[in-house]
Amino acid sequence: MSTDELLEPPPPCPSCGRQPRYCVCEFATPIATKTKLLILQHPQEPGVDIGTVPIITSCFPDAVVRTGLSWANLKKALGREAENQRWGVLYLGSVHVENLPNDRPLFVVSKNGEPRPDQDEVLKRLEGFIVLDGTWSQAKTLWWRNAWLLKLPRIVLKPKRRSLYDRIRKEPRKGCLSTVETVGEVLAAIERRNDIQESLDKPLSELVERLAKHKPSRPRPQRRDWRRR
Repeated sequence: MSTDELLEPPPPCPSCGRQPRYCVCEFATPIATKTKLLILQHPQEPGVDIGTVPIITSCFPDAVVRTGLSWANLKKALGREAENQRWGVLYLGSVHVENLPNDRPLFVVSKNGEPRPDQDEVLKRLEGFIVLDGTWSQAKTLWWRNAWLLKLPRIVLKPKRRSLYDRIRKEPRKGCLSTVETVGEVLAAIERRNDIQESLDKPLSELVERLAKHKPSRPRPQRRDWRRR
């Protein structure tokens, strides 16, 4: 056993909850946006050391994060009154992004995954959007356990790039990005601002470098009945 293993681990960062070696708060700067953000996080998503949500909450202090499996409706998840048609939900599902046109990064799709003819109008009236945070199967679970998501405009992102996070955790299929990269590309497209993704890339790149150098162990998820939330 090494000396490092005998030493008691230092306390986590009070802001992001990461161990000091993975804390990238100094690289994160607040970003002001008109578009609101709601993150629904699966309770078994790996711990904060390898997750990207802490970067999002550092850069977007007004972002709402809810951890659980299901909520009764948008109002319950968001914590305030909201109109379904003014909130989009990011969900790739069975859509293959390589089959989508190359003329735009965001697509509002129908129930069968086809681009809607009114997608420009839909995107213009959005107040905010929802991102499902978790692995591929965890995001699918959140989607099917919250039937009210089907009442919201469904948005599919066709990424412009390969995920930086691939060095740490390979994405399951083409068109998938880490949560923070998804947020960055969607906001950049909606608000037509390249600086958003650039600002998010700084802490993400630093996190990837640190994780690649010191791979953390994945904590065993706590057994908890999230159905009661």
